[in-house]
Amino acid sequence: MDFGLSQEQQMLAESVTRLLRELCSLDQVRQVAEGGSAVSAQTQAALAEMGLPGLVVPVTYGGLGMGMLDAAIVATAMGEAVAPVPFAGRYVMAPLALIEAGTEAQKEQWLPRIASGEVSFGVGVQELISSRDGSGLRCTGGKLTGAALFVLDCEDADHFLVADEFGRLHIVSAQAEGLELIALKTIDATRAVGELRLASTPAEGLVDDGGAVARRVIAAGRILLAADSLGGADAMIAQAVVYAGQREQFGRVIGSFQAVKHMCAEMAAKIEPCRSLVWYAGHAFDAVPAEAELVACHAKSHTGEVGRFVARAAIEVHGGMGFTDLLGLHYWFKRIGFDRQVLGGPEAVREEAAMLQGWTARAD
Repeated sequence: MDFGLSQEQQMLAESVTRLLRELCSLDQVRQVAEGGSAVSAQTQAALAEMGLPGLVVPVTYGGLGMGMLDAAIVATAMGEAVAPVPFAGRYVMAPLALIEAGTEAQKEQWLPRIASGEVSFGVGVQELISSRDGSGLRCTGGKLTGAALFVLDCEDADHFLVADEFGRLHIVSAQAEGLELIALKTIDATRAVGELRLASTPAEGLVDDGGAVARRVIAAGRILLAADSLGGADAMIAQAVVYAGQREQFGRVIGSFQAVKHMCAEMAAKIEPCRSLVWYAGHAFDAVPAEAELVACHAKSHTGEVGRFVARAAIEVHGGMGFTDLLGLHYWFKRIGFDRQVLGGPEAVREEAAMLQGWTARAD
């Protein structure tokens, strides 16, 4: 039995990676980030030409009909290139919610438009994981009131997919009455995050299933964030190895020193198991749905911890140069840090995994 990627999946990874390397050089990433935007219009247009807005949209609605493992492969390439484009929320979480909780009329209305790039979604489900005082959404008579924090992929979004306090998902137009979007500044300048404030804002509810689909959407987001961290860690290791083979001290390249060799080897040894963990989480999401939430928790928590270790060690290999803007390592470092915390940090996600396995009681 072959436990690796299929030939088609390898081709997908190579195609997206090659495209992003052409469009997302460090200078281009820096230009976008320092320009006050978290989105590269050129890269977003190129990804749309590849059909990625319809990545998980069924073929019958004009999409590519791919699965979560394919989405994780693309997310890994995004992290490796530290690409300043929306992905997890807009290309996967929003269409997935409509596929699993939309009525047939809603699917016909929204999915073809998502696949074609005609509409773009931001996604706000953070309050189902943790909330602050004053955050959370309440639905009364088809209208939402409250605040949704850390809404993913909010820049240029014309609609939002949000969850109310009971886990029911709703679609809200960016032009709806009573809606205010406030951009939030995070450590990661390559992703757009915002706060939605709603005051009796009209919303279109999806099927009320008690929050089951919302939990699936969160699991999908966690898998994609883990994959993004995997790609970012791969990039930082590669840069550390190249630098260690070029930088000289005491008449020798530093890569010949045993301490540096061990650091590079330890980074590679720690990140490699994360690859199969992320791949299996993507596979299980579609093929073994009963395990999806649990393995998504494992992938998110473990890759988040390993990613942080790799980010720190890679900068250490670079010495003082690692802290400069010239090399730009901070873009990957901050992106991995963002991935680690959004949709639940390692501690919170591990606690959730324990609850799913019955090891601890769920707090109500």
